[in-house]
Amino acid sequence: MTPYDGTSDPSHHLNNFRSRMYLTDASDVIRCKAFPTTLTKTAKWFDSLPPRSIASFDDLAKKFLARFSIQKDKAKHAPNLLGIKQGDWESLRNYMERFNKVCLDIQSLLIEASIMGLINGLREGPFSHSISKKYPTTLNEVQERAEKYINMEENTRLGENSKSGFCYPPRDKAKEFGKKED
Repeated sequence: MTPYDGTSDPSHHLNNFRSRMYLTDASDVIRCKAFPTTLTKTAKWFDSLPPRSIASFDDLAKKFLARFSIQKDKAKHAPNLLGIKQGDWESLRNYMERFNKVCLDIQSLLIEASIMGLINGLREGPFSHSISKKYPTTLNEVQERAEKYINMEENTRLGENSKSGFCYPPRDKAKEFGKKED
């Protein structure tokens, strides 16, 4: 079980804990003693509770929810995607990875909303122009199309890095033309 750090939905953490305790058939006392071990240092508010202020696990759960319920409001929603923008020098791969991580934190995210958020955050460039000409309808389509531009970006970077090494001399168009004539 992932320890609760005070930044996510407290009711989700509490429900996970209750499910695990139900499976072990733990008593109320055991649940009260075990619950604090599922919290990180930042979430250990109970250290400041007065002694004997908890009468049952339900009492502990209510105090936990009262203390951390504000975090529930900080949960991410689809409109949060509109704030994610590709940086001026950020690669398309890095942007896509960063965007996908945020999408994972949003429950019940509609495909259309994620596609719109991703497109909205793209900086001006070949991929954004391509997407604006033919709007994708699935995330798979977005990923396939993005992969082509990611590969082009990475190949361009490799080409720029190899310029410091050996490079081929420019072709002489007149010689090529003359060979074709023969």
